[in-house]
Amino acid sequence: MQRLKVLTGAAVAALMLSHLAATPALADTIEAALVRAYQNNPQLNAQRASVRVTDENVPQALSGYRPRASITASAGYQYNDALSSSGGQQVGLVGTTVPTSIGATVSQTLYNGQQTANRVRSAESNVSAAREGLRVLEQTVLLSAATIYMDYLRDAAIVEVQRSNTRVLEQTLKQTQDRFNVGEVTRTDVAQSEAQLAAGRTQQLAAESTLVTTRANFRQIIGNDPENLAAARPVDRFLPTTLVRAIDQGLIENPNVTSAMYGIDVSFLNVKVNEGALFPTLTFQGSVQQAYQSSLISPRAFTAGASGTLTVPVYQGGSEYSLIRQSKETLAQQRLNLDQVRNQARATVAQAWGQLQATKSQVISAQSQVTASETALNGVREEARVGQRTTLDVLNAQQALVNARNSLVTAQHDRVVASYSVLSAVGRLSPTTLRLGTAIYDPSVHYQQVRDSWVGVRTPDGR
Repeated sequence: MQRLKVLTGAAVAALMLSHLAATPALADTIEAALVRAYQNNPQLNAQRASVRVTDENVPQALSGYRPRASITASAGYQYNDALSSSGGQQVGLVGTTVPTSIGATVSQTLYNGQQTANRVRSAESNVSAAREGLRVLEQTVLLSAATIYMDYLRDAAIVEVQRSNTRVLEQTLKQTQDRFNVGEVTRTDVAQSEAQLAAGRTQQLAAESTLVTTRANFRQIIGNDPENLAAARPVDRFLPTTLVRAIDQGLIENPNVTSAMYGIDVSFLNVKVNEGALFPTLTFQGSVQQAYQSSLISPRAFTAGASGTLTVPVYQGGSEYSLIRQSKETLAQQRLNLDQVRNQARATVAQAWGQLQATKSQVISAQSQVTASETALNGVREEARVGQRTTLDVLNAQQALVNARNSLVTAQHDRVVASYSVLSAVGRLSPTTLRLGTAIYDPSVHYQQVRDSWVGVRTPDGR
């Protein structure tokens, strides 16, 4: 019976994180947890709103192509006391009028050194960069969700291991006291059993405390308390087959890299916008006005006109040249930043890949360690019964088994998390890649809704 209880504790620990364990009925899966995090994480939803904010920069830039129109109206009261000369005679004009007028003005920029075109392209590149920033956060949230899911499985399994250890140590203490009562062992053996039990209870309390913290973090990231979690599998099937391919994929698809590339485009176009300030500006303006009682002798007047204005900048104090130089330095900085981001992406992929390979071996080693520790403990127990081993030897073997079980649980946890980390490092940790059963947020939908909007204050969602 004693041997059966020892094996049951190990089986529980291994089953909770087994890669091949069957999913219990109505169990919460890691895929379902990732879906909830993807849909409900407030930080991720806030970033989506930030992308929608960036979308509005494009219609703002496009407004430079569009005419500007305004209507003006005025009304007032005027007292007149004037002396005018007509036909050699002076005529006095005294009276009051109520001058009113209404007019409209339309202006259109015809040429401004391609500043409008470059501002539009820059805004579009900013939108693309913002979308890549959203992908970065999506990967971060999904990786955090997968990690906290595995953290809870690991910590729950460790709690079970510690509780099983405490039960075994309680039985060991009882057996030792019984043997002490009949004179088979000394008081020292009893004290050693008591000390080991106290240490086991301390480890159990520490594990339970860690589990409470992990449970709170789970709710923060996933959005609900963990209940009946199913075992999770690594996502190796979605990973590149070699490190070289993983690095190549990371340098192309990692959103940090692509975001930095769009940053170069934005900086280059800002240079062009600032250079456009050196070119002439040509504008057209048309206006009409209807006035009433503008004076005592003019009861009504209508005017209409059209004009073109060509402005050639000569010198504006040198600020335009400083802006051009500044934007060129920013462009050079962004190019250097891209090199840095690529190097970081390459290092991240290599590190994650190495960790994944290490965890594969660690799981195998930990499983062997648990099997060997169980065999050793059973052997030490049998030898202790015939007087060839001391109580301390049994307690040490029991603690070695507990440590081996904890190592196995941790290795299984690290194995799954490492696979998600590699998928994130190469830029493919997404609901589409993982084939999650959820609607995919498409930032281009809002962009198309507002890009060519000329009027309106309501957002596409009705606000």
